[in-house]
Amino acid sequence: MTGTSRHRLTVVGGGVAGLTAAVTAAEGGAAVTLYEAHDRLGGRARTADGPYRANEGPHALYSGGAAWAWLKPRGLLRPLAAAPLREAARFRFHRGGRLRRTPAPGLFRLVRVRAEAAPVDASFTDWATGIAGPDAARAAAYFSAVALFHHDPGALSARFVQERLRRVAALPPQAHFPRGGWGRLVDRMAARARDLGVVIETSARLDALPSGGGPVIVATSLDAARPLLGDDPSLTWPSGRTVLLDLALRRRAGDPYVVSDLDAPGWLERFTAQDPGLAPAGEQLFQGQFPIGPGQAKADGLARAEALLDTACPDWRDRERHRRTSVADGRTGAVDPPGATWRDRPAIDRGAGVLLAGDRVAAPGLLAEVAFASGERAAQLALRQSPSRA
Repeated sequence: MTGTSRHRLTVVGGGVAGLTAAVTAAEGGAAVTLYEAHDRLGGRARTADGPYRANEGPHALYSGGAAWAWLKPRGLLRPLAAAPLREAARFRFHRGGRLRRTPAPGLFRLVRVRAEAAPVDASFTDWATGIAGPDAARAAAYFSAVALFHHDPGALSARFVQERLRRVAALPPQAHFPRGGWGRLVDRMAARARDLGVVIETSARLDALPSGGGPVIVATSLDAARPLLGDDPSLTWPSGRTVLLDLALRRRAGDPYVVSDLDAPGWLERFTAQDPGLAPAGEQLFQGQFPIGPGQAKADGLARAEALLDTACPDWRDRERHRRTSVADGRTGAVDPPGATWRDRPAIDRGAGVLLAGDRVAAPGLLAEVAFASGERAAQLALRQSPSRA
């Protein structure tokens, strides 16, 4: 589509899915207006203001995924920080109540299995136990929780978990980190959108879909999308429920870089190892996530976080400078139960000129990659539709 035939399009939601959709549509010649209810763009990719530039939970960009493929050709990927090789020796596994340098025996055997060999219709625990035994299966499930934010990863589809296990355990590491936090990446995406003529309205909460202005892409959480789309009961898909912890400590040599909890799903990472500017000089910023089940409270996740810190950094309480905690409920991306794949999630094309994007819809990818993939696909579909929405 060219600029001679201006296709009008509306995007509801200014997270990475909405910004991806807006940029893709504008590049295709559409006149795009984006509405964001919050006073800042970014959604879950926002970065805190002030001296502690924490994301909403541990975030990483994985090379080879949909986000990488969309950002890189547009010059939006860098500056990036990679996992520092010098810190590799400070990667620790918590198992059997102790910190160890190696994971459970058998975990690496599972990592080597191709994702395509894992069945969709079996749980990861059942499938992995048959290959490496129950201890390795449990450790692999908990290790993969860094990319799942789920309290029982072993109960999910074997194919779904194995795809993520292989990516998070890949060597060299696929994880990279936008310097300055994900908010800087959002700023680059928003600047690209504005350069293309996208009109961005923040603090603009919509109670109904706009009419008569061409296709509409709803790039919000499913909970927020449901009332906009007539309380459609199909707009649901399971996600995780996770306690998030941001913790700044006075710097001390010898703190671990990463602690992966293999006794229960949990992850603690020192983000200033790759990006020192995320905290004031002389301080270190840790971010962690500790999934909790339906019957558990925030205090349960925090108790596990503090117990892990007691083992990993015994003097952490004396060095604490800043703490922020929250619970992410249904805001950590899709998880697929046995028998389901990403194709079974809520469809992008809802009919009548309405499309859906976000991290729990029918698009492939790891975590935020689903938002990028669905935002791009929704824009492509919208560009094919007639300028007037039915």
